[in-house]
Formats: sequence, structure tokens, C-alpha cells
Amino acid sequence: MTSRQIGLVRRSWARVTAIDGVTFGIGFYNRLFEIAPDIELMFKRPVLEQSRKLTTILDHVIEKLDSLDDIVENIVKLAQRHETYGVKPGHYTLVGEALLWTLERELGDEWNDDLKFAWTLCYVTISTAMLQAMKHFQNGPEARRP
Repeated sequence: MTSRQIGLVRRSWARVTAIDGVTFGIGFYNRLFEIAPDIELMFKRPVLEQSRKLTTILDHVIEKLDSLDDIVENIVKLAQRHETYGVKPGHYTLVGEALLWTLERELGDEWNDDLKFAWTLCYVTISTAMLQAMKHFQNGPEARRP
């Protein structure tokens, strides 16, 4: 991501969470469960609690967008946890759809093609890292032996 794109993501995220980041999370999960009802069964915690966790994770990732190497270990652990919950690679696309939809709704007139592209790139960067980590866990060391 370019520094301009990182700035767009950070400024828009600050605007979204300025009043109440939990509201964003609730909107996100409502949309996710609407487009993928089967995913809701994976969640054992109440949406309010899950929304707080989502906001905290996004805060951390967005803060580190210009130094993602600093949080690779956290991304790997996040991927491991998601795999234990039953998350499949195809779910990442649905999460991305729900994320962009919720951001567009929250940002209203501020949402434009540049901002959408920046957020898409942000999500693809993180989800790709998580998917690579997930693939690594699934293959294990034995799968890489000749």
C-alpha cells in the first residue's frame, strides 16, 4: 500500500470509530450474517462482544499498516484462531464484502473509488497473509517433504 492509501484508510477508520466503533462492528456482523447465514453458527460470543474484538483488531492492524512485518506473528495467530473456529478460505471473500459494504454505509458521501480501492487493498493484504498462514498450517511440515 502507498502512504496515501494508508492515510486514506487511517483517516476514514478514525471517522468511523470516532463516535462508537462497536456500532460499526454490529453493522458489519449484521451484514455478514445476512449474506452468509451459516457463518453465524461459528460465533459463540454475543455480537456486541465480538464487535469490540473486531474494532480492537482493526485498530491495531490499521495502526501498523506501514510496518506490517511488526505484526506478522499476530496475523498468524489470528489465522490459527480462525481456523479452529471453522473458517474456510471462501469465508474471507464474504468478510471482505461485508467490510466494504459496512464502510460504505458508515462513510456515506465520503466513500469514493479511491477510498474503496485503499480499503480493498488493505483487506486483501491482511486476508492474503491469513490465508497463507492457514495454508501453511493445513499442509504442515510433512506436506513439504520430497
